[in-house]
Amino acid sequence: MNQRARISMSDDEVTAFLEGSRKLQLATINPDGTPHLVTMFYGLAEGRIAFWTYGKAQKARNLSRDPRVSCLVEAGENYDELRGVLLYGKAEQVLEPDRVMEIGMAVARRMTPGVPDELLRPYVEKTGRKRLAYVVERTKVVSWDHGRLT
Repeated sequence: MNQRARISMSDDEVTAFLEGSRKLQLATINPDGTPHLVTMFYGLAEGRIAFWTYGKAQKARNLSRDPRVSCLVEAGENYDELRGVLLYGKAEQVLEPDRVMEIGMAVARRMTPGVPDELLRPYVEKTGRKRLAYVVERTKVVSWDHGRLT
């Protein structure tokens, strides 16, 4: 078995890793073809990466032109602790206001673990007026867990 196969996570492990993490690095494509990379909190919508951003943000402008994204979620400090999931896909804009608010709540819960929904909801409702929400439809998943090398 090659090293890549040894360190790859199963589908269930990928799901658990994404459920247990809070932030991702999101890459979109700038007008000149260069990557635009930002770190942001995310949520999950039916198992898919979901995020929201202000409509005037560079990533939103990029996605309106080209919906292709890369999403990296990683953990670990030392080499033998490194774990991660890299998702390639297309970000699909969510247009239904109720779903935008659901995604906003999912993101806010990850930003502020343990804070009750009734305290988060006013923030989400206020900022949600200016935000666009997206879910990522995966086209490829790459994962690694270097703890398997020992």
